[in-house]
Amino acid sequence: MKAKNLARNIVIYALLLTAAVIFLAPIAIILINSVKGNFYISDAPFSLPDKDTFVGIQNFIKGFTQSDFMKSFATSAFITTASVLGIVIMTSMTAWYIVRVKNRFTKVLYYLFVFSMIVPFQMVMYTMTYYAFELHLNNPVGIIFIYLGFGSGLSVFMFTGFIKSIPAEIEEAAVIDGCSPIKTFFLVIFPILKPTAITVAILNAMWIWNDYLLPYLVLGSGENKTLPVAVQMALTGGYGNKDMGALMAMLVLTILPIIIFYLFCQKYIIKGVVAGAVKG
Repeated sequence: MKAKNLARNIVIYALLLTAAVIFLAPIAIILINSVKGNFYISDAPFSLPDKDTFVGIQNFIKGFTQSDFMKSFATSAFITTASVLGIVIMTSMTAWYIVRVKNRFTKVLYYLFVFSMIVPFQMVMYTMTYYAFELHLNNPVGIIFIYLGFGSGLSVFMFTGFIKSIPAEIEEAAVIDGCSPIKTFFLVIFPILKPTAITVAILNAMWIWNDYLLPYLVLGSGENKTLPVAVQMALTGGYGNKDMGALMAMLVLTILPIIIFYLFCQKYIIKGVVAGAVKG
């Protein structure tokens, strides 16, 4: 029996190690090539840098200056922060309303949010882009409302599952003490939602920060471009030629903030998902 369990554990760990290598290999390749000369990247992309191929921080300096890194970083940070705050607050209030006000309207509303989770972005991107320009949402403030729409499905779903586990008597006690519905939510319910709120914030922050297609369609490659768009546009030369060394260096700087953010907050993801996985 012990030998059988040992063999099973070895197989599981081998599969997990293989999956980890597959997922981490692209990041390792980016890190290796970010300090190599442009010619050597195309010639031997998988080799480690040596005294002939190593160029130090030259790629980082070149990419930093050509991509207007700081301005694009500020734009991405503003859009990500504002969008995540809006998603967390608005969807948590929506989920609370859906759970506590049980009627046909809230039931249909809930299923609409769930249905939006399975609709591919590619199906609506052309129509969305048209209306974004018609409604003058093609700016850093306007795109926040678009992200709120696309991020609401999963967020409402997660918040709804957690709120169902909160006894209604807690809210009734707050009402008896004189709290209005708004005060009841922000002073009583929202603090209880902290694990799920943090999880929703992490998942949406990672998605919005790394998103390329939506900002490119709505904001374009002008002065309001986000960091992924800025890196791609600035380091592309004539006839599609790319400075791969500077591109790899900028990819490192682009993914570094979100990796640090994830490493500090990853423990909340499992906690929030498990907390929201309750039966209604």
